[in-house]
Amino acid sequence: MTGGAGFIGSNLIAALNQRGRSDILVVDDLSDGSKFRNLADLQIADYMDKDEYLARVEAGKRSKTEVIFHLGACSTTTEWNGRFMMDVNYRYSKILLHFAQEKRIPFIYASSASVYGMGPKYAEVPANEKPVNVYAYSKFLFDQYVRREIFAKADGRKSSQVVGLRYFNVYGPREQHKGGMASVAYHFNQQIESKGECRLFKGSDGYADGEQRRDFVYVGDVVEMNLWFWQHAQKSGIFNAGTGASQSFNDVANAVIGWHDKGRIRYIPFPDKLKNSYQSFTEADLTRLRAAGYKRKFLTVEQGVKKYLNGLHQKS
Repeated sequence: MTGGAGFIGSNLIAALNQRGRSDILVVDDLSDGSKFRNLADLQIADYMDKDEYLARVEAGKRSKTEVIFHLGACSTTTEWNGRFMMDVNYRYSKILLHFAQEKRIPFIYASSASVYGMGPKYAEVPANEKPVNVYAYSKFLFDQYVRREIFAKADGRKSSQVVGLRYFNVYGPREQHKGGMASVAYHFNQQIESKGECRLFKGSDGYADGEQRRDFVYVGDVVEMNLWFWQHAQKSGIFNAGTGASQSFNDVANAVIGWHDKGRIRYIPFPDKLKNSYQSFTEADLTRLRAAGYKRKFLTVEQGVKKYLNGLHQKS
């Protein structure tokens, strides 16, 4: 599993451990050593640096791999070093993809809802994909590569499973290392604990104060999606990983305030630097996911935030 020390990756390892699996190779970059905390309570077979793993892959080694969950990436949307982003997110992914195909290994990778840019349509078709930063472009380009090199091949060759999951606004445990890129649920909890108030943007794009809407999805739900696709090896494609129901930032703040039974909301001016580049609305179109046979229901913000904060505060 690449990105195994990260947010979604470590939650996926926890779920595998609960199912009795610990034969897991974690591949990551621990230059930020604080991420070790995501692994400290988990059972894994081995750890390997991402560069060492890539060298082994390029040498054709590790052919006994049962499945590759490829979650490793630079996910900082404010990173504008395009050369770095394309190397880590695009080139690395292509190499792993071809290795998986050669060795007939299922390959389940992280795409991103950021490929849709400003929306407003969120179905998995190229016409809706308009990335607005280099992170989103790196994810978009790899999706396009997968479509062209795997899904569109008409030479009769049957490929092994390839699944791209376009994550919307994922929140939940083991995200503390993400800093500014952590979820609003995490930040609102921190704000209530330190200042007693959640800070939300004033209205924008026709939305009232705090009423901008996103598809907030609990990390446990996207973990279940990864495991379901692994268990259904005949299913391939690019799929949205969201709830299919947007909720407002006010909803998230009120869920946090309700859990603490204290606090208030304060609206702050909408930043000039975010104008014309801020997603005021996202909502996953689940038509393709449901057509593939995925029937599991998703937690609402109210349910997910309660579960998240119960875990953070060890509340029964």
